[in-house]
Amino acid sequence: MKIGIFGGTFNPVHYGHLRAAEEIRERLDLNTVLFIPSRNPPLKTKDIAPAKHRYEMLKRALRGSKQLNLSDIEFGLKGKSYTVRTIETLQLQYRNADFSFILGIDAFLDIPHWWHPERLTVLTDFAIISRPGYLFEDLRESPYLKAGKAMLKELDRGKTGHHRIKLTSKRDALLLPITPVGISSTEIRRLHKRGRSIKYLLPPEVESYIISNKLYKH
Repeated sequence: MKIGIFGGTFNPVHYGHLRAAEEIRERLDLNTVLFIPSRNPPLKTKDIAPAKHRYEMLKRALRGSKQLNLSDIEFGLKGKSYTVRTIETLQLQYRNADFSFILGIDAFLDIPHWWHPERLTVLTDFAIISRPGYLFEDLRESPYLKAGKAMLKELDRGKTGHHRIKLTSKRDALLLPITPVGISSTEIRRLHKRGRSIKYLLPPEVESYIISNKLYKH
């Protein structure tokens, strides 16, 4: 079984998250993509809705999907929600699965600031996806990835569909440009706080949940 791990605060989940997961699932021929909302994120603390609300919004967004699924695994882990612990627990639950940890260029560059980053890079393969405002060429700054400038520029210019390389940990990393969707959770929260419409930026079920639970108003 091939499983994509898609973690984050999802504060709130929106169409950019959903489209990215669908493209990655298709391009990597994954059996499923697991959305894993961070229960107690160690780095992000500002304007984050309670974990139960972020989980419920994801449940509504993924309802009806057979291959994009929701996991509550971090709700059973105590303390801060560290990615290393989450992946180790998943590997115990799915002993015969091949995992790909999905994250954007910006998040991959931030890994040195995560908890036990070296351990993380040996635990799993990675799918590193394009993000608005970032270039694959920026990955040359990462200590965990050695890639030629010319190859990264080809990805940025759309001259190649993807590129697979080895991390310094010997795990695989797939560098994957995806359809750019200029939606951010930050902008959705900002619009909603100002009383502006957030329609068509996220599933209507999620919009209704935000309104009925008075989220992101303060």
